[in-house]
Amino acid sequence: MLRVAVESAAGLPKKKLGSPDPIASVVFKDEKKKTKTVSSELNPVWNETLEFDLKGVPLDSSSYIDVIVKDYETLCKDKLIGSAKVSLKDLASSQVKSLPVKNLALVDENGKSIGVGVFFPLLFTFLRHTKENIFNIYFVIFETYFAISSHFKMPFLSKIRVRVIEGRQLPGNNIKPVVKVHVSIDQMIPYSSFLQVYNSNSFRADCLMGEFKLDIGYIYDEPAHCIMKKWILLNDPDDSSSGAKGYLKVSMFVLGTGDEPPVERKEQDNDKDDVESNLLLPAGVALRWVTLKLKVFRAEDVPQMDDSITQTLKEAFGGQENKKNLVDPYVEAWFAGKKLCTQIIEKNANPEWNQQLNLQVKFPSMCERIKLTVFDWDRLSGNDAIGTTYLDLTKIASSGGEIEGIKYRETGNSEMGFLPTFGPCYINLYGSPREFSALSDPYEDLNLGKGEGAAYRGRILVELSTKLDGKADKSVEEIPSDDILVVQKYQRRRKYCLCAVFHSATMIQEPGEPIQFEVSIGNYGNKMDLTCKPLASTTQYSCAVFDGNNYYYLPWADTKPVIAITSFWEDISHRLDSLNTILYISNCLQTNLSALKSAVQSKATDARLVEIWLKLINQLMEDISRIPDMEGKPNLTALDIQQKMLRDSALENIMKGAKHLFEEATDVNKCLSVIEDWLDKLKQLAEEPQNSMPDVIIWMLRGEKRVAYTRIPAHQVLYSSYSEQACGQYCGKTKTVFMKYPMDNKKGLKIPVQLRVNMWLGLATEEKKFNHYAEGIFNVFAELYENQAQVLGKWGTTGLLNRSKFSDVTGKVKLKQEYFLPPVGWEWEGDWRVDPEKTSPVLALFIIDINREKYLGWEYGVTIPPDDKPKSWVAAEKMYHVHRRKRMIRPRKRIPGAKTAADKDTGDAEGWEYSSLIGWKFHRKQRSSDTFRRRRWRRKMTPADRVGASAIFKLEGALGVDMESKGDEKGTKTETSVKQFGANTPTVSCTFDQSNTYHLRVYVYQARNLTALDKDSFSDPYVHVSFLHHSQTTETIRSTLNPTWDQTLIFKNVEIYGDPQSLAQNPPIVVMEIFDSDQVGKDEMLGRSTCVPIVKLTSGMDASPKLHWEPVTHKNGPAGEILVAAELILKTKGNDTELPLIPPKRGEKLYMVPQGVRPVVQLTAIEVLAWGLRNMKTYQLAPVTSPSLVVECGGERVQTAVIKNMKKCPNFAGNVLLLKVLLPKEEMYTPPIVLKVIDHRPFGRKPVVGQCTINFLEEFRCDPYATVAEVLYHEDETIHFVTTLQEKETVDWWSKFYASVGESERCRPYLDKGYDTLEVYDHELESAKEFMGLTDFCSTFKLQRGKNESDDDDPAVVGEFKGSFKVYPLPDDPGVPPPPQQFRELPDSVSQECVVRIYVVQAIDLQPKDNNGKCDPYIKISLGKKSIDDRDNYVPYTLNPVFGRMFELTCFLPQDKDLKIAIYDFDLLSRDEKVGETVIDLENRLLSRFGSYCGLAQTYCISGPNHWRDQLNPSKILEQLARWKGLSPPRSEDNGNTLSFGGRLYCLSDLEANKEIHEHLGPPSERIALHVLRTQGLVPEHVETRTLYSSFQPTLPQGKLQMWVDIFPKSLGPPGPPFDISPRKPKKYFLRVIVWNTTDVVLDETSITGENMSDIYVKGWMPGMEEDKQKTDVHYRSLDGDGNFSWRFVFGFEYLPAEQLCLVSKKEYFWSLDKSEFRIPPKLIVQIWDNDKFSLDDYLGAIELDLHHLINPSKTPEKCSLSMVPDGTTPPKSDQLKSLFDQKAVRGWWPCYMDKDGKRELGGKVELTLEIVNEKEADERPAGKGRDEPNMNPKLDPPKRPDTSFFWFTNPCKTCRFIVWRRFKWLFIGLVVLILVLLFIGILLYSLPNYISMKIVKPFN
Repeated sequence: MLRVAVESAAGLPKKKLGSPDPIASVVFKDEKKKTKTVSSELNPVWNETLEFDLKGVPLDSSSYIDVIVKDYETLCKDKLIGSAKVSLKDLASSQVKSLPVKNLALVDENGKSIGVGVFFPLLFTFLRHTKENIFNIYFVIFETYFAISSHFKMPFLSKIRVRVIEGRQLPGNNIKPVVKVHVSIDQMIPYSSFLQVYNSNSFRADCLMGEFKLDIGYIYDEPAHCIMKKWILLNDPDDSSSGAKGYLKVSMFVLGTGDEPPVERKEQDNDKDDVESNLLLPAGVALRWVTLKLKVFRAEDVPQMDDSITQTLKEAFGGQENKKNLVDPYVEAWFAGKKLCTQIIEKNANPEWNQQLNLQVKFPSMCERIKLTVFDWDRLSGNDAIGTTYLDLTKIASSGGEIEGIKYRETGNSEMGFLPTFGPCYINLYGSPREFSALSDPYEDLNLGKGEGAAYRGRILVELSTKLDGKADKSVEEIPSDDILVVQKYQRRRKYCLCAVFHSATMIQEPGEPIQFEVSIGNYGNKMDLTCKPLASTTQYSCAVFDGNNYYYLPWADTKPVIAITSFWEDISHRLDSLNTILYISNCLQTNLSALKSAVQSKATDARLVEIWLKLINQLMEDISRIPDMEGKPNLTALDIQQKMLRDSALENIMKGAKHLFEEATDVNKCLSVIEDWLDKLKQLAEEPQNSMPDVIIWMLRGEKRVAYTRIPAHQVLYSSYSEQACGQYCGKTKTVFMKYPMDNKKGLKIPVQLRVNMWLGLATEEKKFNHYAEGIFNVFAELYENQAQVLGKWGTTGLLNRSKFSDVTGKVKLKQEYFLPPVGWEWEGDWRVDPEKTSPVLALFIIDINREKYLGWEYGVTIPPDDKPKSWVAAEKMYHVHRRKRMIRPRKRIPGAKTAADKDTGDAEGWEYSSLIGWKFHRKQRSSDTFRRRRWRRKMTPADRVGASAIFKLEGALGVDMESKGDEKGTKTETSVKQFGANTPTVSCTFDQSNTYHLRVYVYQARNLTALDKDSFSDPYVHVSFLHHSQTTETIRSTLNPTWDQTLIFKNVEIYGDPQSLAQNPPIVVMEIFDSDQVGKDEMLGRSTCVPIVKLTSGMDASPKLHWEPVTHKNGPAGEILVAAELILKTKGNDTELPLIPPKRGEKLYMVPQGVRPVVQLTAIEVLAWGLRNMKTYQLAPVTSPSLVVECGGERVQTAVIKNMKKCPNFAGNVLLLKVLLPKEEMYTPPIVLKVIDHRPFGRKPVVGQCTINFLEEFRCDPYATVAEVLYHEDETIHFVTTLQEKETVDWWSKFYASVGESERCRPYLDKGYDTLEVYDHELESAKEFMGLTDFCSTFKLQRGKNESDDDDPAVVGEFKGSFKVYPLPDDPGVPPPPQQFRELPDSVSQECVVRIYVVQAIDLQPKDNNGKCDPYIKISLGKKSIDDRDNYVPYTLNPVFGRMFELTCFLPQDKDLKIAIYDFDLLSRDEKVGETVIDLENRLLSRFGSYCGLAQTYCISGPNHWRDQLNPSKILEQLARWKGLSPPRSEDNGNTLSFGGRLYCLSDLEANKEIHEHLGPPSERIALHVLRTQGLVPEHVETRTLYSSFQPTLPQGKLQMWVDIFPKSLGPPGPPFDISPRKPKKYFLRVIVWNTTDVVLDETSITGENMSDIYVKGWMPGMEEDKQKTDVHYRSLDGDGNFSWRFVFGFEYLPAEQLCLVSKKEYFWSLDKSEFRIPPKLIVQIWDNDKFSLDDYLGAIELDLHHLINPSKTPEKCSLSMVPDGTTPPKSDQLKSLFDQKAVRGWWPCYMDKDGKRELGGKVELTLEIVNEKEADERPAGKGRDEPNMNPKLDPPKRPDTSFFWFTNPCKTCRFIVWRRFKWLFIGLVVLILVLLFIGILLYSLPNYISMKIVKPFN
């Protein structure tokens, strides 16, 4: 945005007739804007602002504007007056935000200057908009307010509200971002706001991640004065060219007083958020327009989405059904809120669009992903999503800064960045299963990209390129045919072979229907999609068998199902080889790093650490050198080349770093973070966006229903001929897979099945390599079933109804033996033969459940509808039980030489299976009710021309069908092979000739931090341990979250098929599922964990397994840890002697963990200080009244006495308990301490009402023989010099406070006296490290309860335990005396009454609660049942109130231990609002050995302002301290001047050297004791700063409170007098100013007679009290600049002597209820004015006199000059300035001056008398204002002014005398003489004719 403020023009040329009507216009980039017209004016003033939208394009150095001034004409064209050009170069450089242009000369049409000056400032605000979809990374939400002054059109007081909603793309990993908002209110620059994002995780000073600056005026000019939900781009303030540093979504409001903010609209769908129009850019940051060209070529394998009636009718009339093309696909692309779609192609599952979508966006964009969704178009209903995928811009583009995180970087190559590019490459779509159903799809959300897709749903071929600048003509255009031909080479397919051998399927939860597994890659192998080609992609149906303990498994025994799939894909080995190699490097580094960390944790020897370290570095450097090269590879895309460069650069940097560490590293610990950085970088590099090969998907099917799935990325099982490292991680290896349910809402709570599957995927040209990986013998069979029914006692085909004589296994598809043809390359071996299905002999031993061994009698249960049997059974019979059961046990043993079950022929001799009805389960032996039977026929095939396992790939996925021999009764000649699906797929299996027997031992030692699922805060955990088709269960440990099972589970004969060597490389894992045993209801799962056993193939491997903590997960989240180990030992036949010794037994059945595996233990003492319980909540609606505490650790337990009455005293009677436990020496194996609180209730009930687990005992370990080390604190040895200055004002507590915080100007004369100061902490006292959180005596442990109803993560806190622990080793020799007790000298644990004094000093930066951005705070205190509401003393209109309040309460500790101090906002009409509160634990303060109940003063004073306030004297406190520390008591000598303590001698003269001894000090013996106490690290006299928090925003501080608390037990006597911390009260003072005379006043006016004169008067006031301005009378007609007044001003003011400030109280607005207080320095302003009656008075000069630094006046006016007034450049001399408060009165002359053009000019001199009097003196010596009564002290007579001093209007006589006569005297005389002469002449002329005639006539003669 460019703003041009056109202000004015001057000196426009006149027109021939009249003046012009000027109008100004401004032209910027062909955009013209005009001002209004000013009529008939040569000096027009417009004062208008014109705005130009820059449309996102920044200014450049060549930008300019044209300014044109014209004469407005109503009818004809406006006439040009002049024009000018203004360059915007300075604005474009971002060095200035505004550019004032003054006196701009205009030129006419001929280019000649017309001498006109135009003035206007340019204000440049570059703001940008863009749009984007959101990722919902909410990291901070807050609202805050700022008060600012007026700016332009903004109201005088505004509130700026900033809401930070969301952040995105912030740089760095593992960050905790916090946003700081600053508002600049500098008068010199426009108001602006700064939003800065910091990483709160970082301790560095450079943790600023980015910032954004915005002009407040911009916000105010927006509609409703706000910007709503805008994205702002953060950048580096020091380097604007560095690009985006992330984005913030904010709302900002500028609100006037009383305004309410507008309501924000509801969030819309993130993908549709119009981000581009909502993005603001900082000045100097430019985004470029780019066009993302997305070419969408074609799609494949799109599933059926429509149900066509036409196709159904066609099928009904015998036509060819075609369900393959029942879909109308089109592609929709979303990016940054913009959407484009391709055309719709109807009825085509493999559409070809060949269209280019042009997305116009700004780059770099804050949007990270392009969303591509393929939809099925529907005419009538809504369009259905087929599948969704994303193109992640962070993976297909690079800014060039990706390798900055690597250390030792060389910035040689800076051209690493590239614009988004992709493909041409296929992208795979995943979503819900492909099978079409007319019903709604329960997994539809998967097709929209929500959650992990469970099935392949097709793929689309796309290409993305980026074009800078320019604009595409069309948003959608056709792709040229040349481009389509070019992309053909990227679609060349090669044949791939996939083989999967299923070794086991275990941990099945329930038996149910027969189970089958289907493997597919892409659409190859999907058995249920009828559009897919039939393949050997499914296993045989198998029924699950119980393993004898808990789970079911599929009894495959020696015949393992095999699937073989051939498929065709693009060869992208050049990408996947690099990917697999980097993954290999990453995995190796991860393994070595884990080993290194374990060695560091277990404190291994340096030699061992160096060995692991060298292995890690050497292997890393060796592996990096093996990265495949891409040169010469076909089908490389632009992204391939860029990624290769990026990877090479990053790996090169890692290599350099590794070499550097190898050569220079010395400390292993310091290098761990560097290696972790490398690992993170490798994981970032191991991402391949152009992976067009679909994932391998395994489905578990029950009957025909898909139940569970797993997705395995194809590259993990892909074979590579490049190198072994380039092969997939699991290629040819047996992998354990946990399958999962689609859209599993329970987050993996149940495992459907655990698979062990061996997979191999490779090119068909390399299929012989498969032989190297294959184990066992592969067999291929064709099979069909012969069906018969029994009618009238005879078996035949008559009663088969709709079944054929020969069919597939389902019985639905008709088959015949002659239909089958072997695949190419295979031939029959033998003929068809009956091969009945073998039910494998169940080899599992039926293990006795040790949890039920004691219940050999009846068990009872109750049925709850709709169940038909009880869900749980209990041993005790109740009245309501309706079912019972008894378990019968019959032992059996094998007789040597007897025929085994496997040898006996248990079934029908002809191989028939029988069933009662069609569709029911089959059984081997015939029963009388059977009506249906079947038997299986099989025919074996062998490879014809090749040998080895790879022959299975020649099956081509299906058996041929002899079409010609197929005829039926209706005469249909052919039937497609699709009809035969499910029966004509060959059955492939892998047979193992021999099995190996293994012996497995699982050592389950203990668990910790399990989830509490019972109401008693505990669980009853037991573990199901599963290994392949065996499982066992541990014993149940009751009521614990940290069970110690100490149990070895022995699996004696585990039969595993396969090579032992390959098993040792990939052993099956041991799975442990931990359950909570419940007597009623189903057992609940606590979590799951896995453990990899150590495999021992020879007896020589004697390394015993090491216990490790394995993480327990529950619903994908952490749920504790379990300490386990396992070993798998290969047994040689007939030799059990090589097995390890049988572990020791516990009881008859249980084996313990043997020595060598279990941790090495030591006898350890745990001293427990059980002090008491606090804040116990009710349990089962009843209060906890009589609790006791049970402490458990390592199998030992100890219990306290019962608290008799919780209300009277919640402390335990016997405080110290001792536990002797065998604890492991290694800290990592140490069991936790478990605290249980048991309430003793009537009728013998003892429920657990709370529990706490303390995991780590390291902090409680201590040396029992060590004495307490002295903490020496050195006092401040500052020397104080006492001045002889007589103290005039009494010092107060505030003087001490200000002296302590360094505000010396507010605390004099306190500092001069050398009095005490105090410690002001800027945090809570508990946060001071030196005081150990005041938990040195006892800590507070939160008690919790079990599962809560809301099932949220945080268990409810139900109380607190006060106590502590000391852990130390005990001697092994019983003869050695035990160490001394650690908890000694304990205070009484009884309840005691205390006096609590709460001193609240002031609050700082409170959160505003009122509309004016302020609040009216007051204090509210609650302690126990008492509370104090200080509402009457609220402080109005402030965020930094000074309270100065002391509250005294009595309470009983420990019952009333929690002191709550809250700050509330006073409201007259509405309810008072809580600002925040803080809670102090008074008990901790009273019990702490740091003396925090009352801080130690610096000196022992028995009088004065620092009176000793503790109950005990320093000597008594020192004796008490000696007792606590076990030292001898202090000895005082030499009348208390010396003292010995702790082996040191202290001397008072040394301690008080250079210190002033004032009259308030106490006796020497106490003073020296206090000096010694101050060296012991005790809490000093202090003020702490506590943070206030609100329950609505518990993590955000609401302000701070400065305060402290004193606690005095009444048993120790009365405390000292409290401090008076009341706010300083001002004293009433009066300033009397007598204005005597003025001289040398500027004569500002000319009288009518032409004389220079002034009508002088003097005005005066004190700043802050402008309403009390006073002025003298007027000295009229001063002709010489002299004025005489004798006039008195009297100013009353409130004065704070200690701060030397005036206190002014006034209302801010007329509607304000309360006055606001201001502190300002006392000053007097005196001004000289010239009085005018008919115009404004003229200002002649002024002087400002600071009453504390008063300028010495001159005695005579001649010596009075401007040199007396300091000019600010040179400091005034000390004798020049004196305080009027010290002098009391002063008289003399002062100069008054005025500023003209930056220079001071003398305006006159004034003679004043200044006098300060206090209220008492004013009463004694009264004086009136002016010359009013009482006119005394001194009496002022009227001034003797010259006669010329008068007002002409009121004194006409004097006017004539002094003005007219004096000036025109000679004129008047001349006029009189002239009149007389004229009169004489007139009379003469009148009388002359008569006289002449008389003379002539002489009548009298």
